[in-house]
Amino acid sequence: MKSLTHWINGERVDGQSTRTAPVFNPAIGEQIAEVRLASAADVDSAVKAAQAALPEWSALPPLRRARFMFRYNELLLANIDELAELISVEHGKTIEDAKGDVTRGREVVEFACGIPHLLRGDFTEDVGTGVDAFSVRQAVGVCAGITPFNFPAMIPLWMFPLAITCGNTFILKPSERDPSCPLRLVELAKEAGIPDGVVNMVNGDKEAVDAILTHPDISAVSFVGSTPVASYIYSTAASTGKRVQALGGAKNHMVVMPDADMDQAADALIGAGYGSAGQRCMAVSVAVAVGDQTADSLVENLVPRIQELKIGPGGDPDIEMGPVVTEQAYDRIKGLIDKGVEEGAELVLDGRDFTMQGYENGYFLGGSLFDRVTEDMEIYKQEIFGPVLSVVRAPDYETAVDLVNRNEYGNGTAIFTKDGDAARDFTDRVQIGMVGVNVPIPVPVAYHSFGGWKRSLFGDTHMHGMEGVRFYTRLKAITSRWPKSGVREGHSLTMPTMQ
Repeated sequence: MKSLTHWINGERVDGQSTRTAPVFNPAIGEQIAEVRLASAADVDSAVKAAQAALPEWSALPPLRRARFMFRYNELLLANIDELAELISVEHGKTIEDAKGDVTRGREVVEFACGIPHLLRGDFTEDVGTGVDAFSVRQAVGVCAGITPFNFPAMIPLWMFPLAITCGNTFILKPSERDPSCPLRLVELAKEAGIPDGVVNMVNGDKEAVDAILTHPDISAVSFVGSTPVASYIYSTAASTGKRVQALGGAKNHMVVMPDADMDQAADALIGAGYGSAGQRCMAVSVAVAVGDQTADSLVENLVPRIQELKIGPGGDPDIEMGPVVTEQAYDRIKGLIDKGVEEGAELVLDGRDFTMQGYENGYFLGGSLFDRVTEDMEIYKQEIFGPVLSVVRAPDYETAVDLVNRNEYGNGTAIFTKDGDAARDFTDRVQIGMVGVNVPIPVPVAYHSFGGWKRSLFGDTHMHGMEGVRFYTRLKAITSRWPKSGVREGHSLTMPTMQ
């Protein structure tokens, strides 16, 4: 059986801990590998490697660091088929969806290639007589990233390429559920010529996470995952003086107005609600239909599309939706569907009894659709993270906006309408970090920044784009004066001013 190790100082290492965890293929429900789980000592070894590499790496001109990213980007493209296969086997998503995972990560690598421009400071001549002022952005030091199972390529690529081109060194702690792709990503960094110790990776569970959060020589931590864990990451790491960005969970709503094209809205909801079996933090899990007639039309359009979903193992090129990632996830999703029925929601389509011939032990669910869901139901309140879509009926536009704004999460939302005034009002008033207009999954492109509001984000900065550059650098302001030789002006005890 394949054994997956850590990556420290440019090579695979078993580490000191002998603890392991199983890695499953969710399509067949069988263990296919085991992964080593790092101890605090293993994390410390990775930190020491990153510290040793930091002085020389951070001293490189940004242009030279960018050249490594150009080579790395080409290697990601050349190896995209291999990376997609690794993702599909351990996560379950389709090959095409897995390629999209890699491609969206590559876009951040491409953004990082522009780091010489992104790190430019400001300069003002003669802020006072013979006095100049300027600012520079400098690396923060050793950084760490803790990433989730649902995007084993994209989210690591949101973090370490930008962090290291800013001059930092990095320790990646990916999900132990699907670690093969992240391990290959850091190996490709070495193939691109990035020096040993600049990018390291430790696999692990809470023991490794806590070691990262409390290590005195780690300066910054990035995280993507559930809200309870994001809150823990933020409070624990910040209490030790670290810079933290922790992105949490979501309950994303799509408001469907009466004037919307129902075919377009239904198509959008199929992709946003059931793509990757609903295991996306930007998945739309709630459709807010404005008016009963809109709701009836929307449900009527959704039903045949959900029934026609092609479900199967991710490696099959003809399928549209694969299994969920683990048996625990499978059981939790089924339990929430049970709860929805118990609480009185109308289960229009039931995906609990779906079976796949030849893959009876796989973690497959069909698409489920609830109608007449209300705010007090668990299927509304919880992030299901599975192929379950809930339709909430709102009598009017104002009620729909209030519903979105009352939710504790603020990750993403969308409105489908032909009315520009309604769209403009919605984007202005809605209390959500990422908003789509006739776009169901409004994930910003790499040169903008990703992040939610409210309990979907802990910390002050979003990921990638200029927010990412600001997170991975510290601003230094310098005021400079070169007095003429031999000219003495005497001392002054008053606060200096530029008069």
